[in-house]
Amino acid sequence: MDATLKTSIWQQFGAAIDMLDDAITLCPDRLWTAVLWDDHEDARYGQYWFVAYHTLFWLDLFLTGTREGFAPPEPFIRSRGALPEKPYTKDQVRTYLKQCRQKCRTTLEALTDEKAHQVCIFEWMQPTFLELQLYSMRHVQEHAAQMNLLLGQNQVEGLDWIPSAREDAS
Repeated sequence: MDATLKTSIWQQFGAAIDMLDDAITLCPDRLWTAVLWDDHEDARYGQYWFVAYHTLFWLDLFLTGTREGFAPPEPFIRSRGALPEKPYTKDQVRTYLKQCRQKCRTTLEALTDEKAHQVCIFEWMQPTFLELQLYSMRHVQEHAAQMNLLLGQNQVEGLDWIPSAREDAS
């Protein structure tokens, strides 16, 4: 696959992940369980911490490209949509983010034309692997923006647009 294209996709995908990282990092403890939206199934699905975790779960899954054999790392619940007894901590979520960010970079750097064209089958869509990554990038950016909106509404400072992936995200 064309190196310029892979680099361009990484730079934008990495920037979206870095914006999510900032939203997690800058979130004060008082907002970690704040509700972004009401969820009729369980209020925790709309809480800040869960939105962060949910975003990473799907990022990880979509980078894998299939549900077969997929499982998030410990301590995260392996059943899609299941909730832990207590919210995951910011440190746990940031550790997962770092793992997903590295997986994303590695996956995109190794992307071949054959892999890019591979069809990924999910119950609700059957995109190519490349399209799935673009879909995932939009998903990451959507939730990062929602989280940033809540932070901005609560006068949290330090949020900024990230034009391309940080070289050394830590």
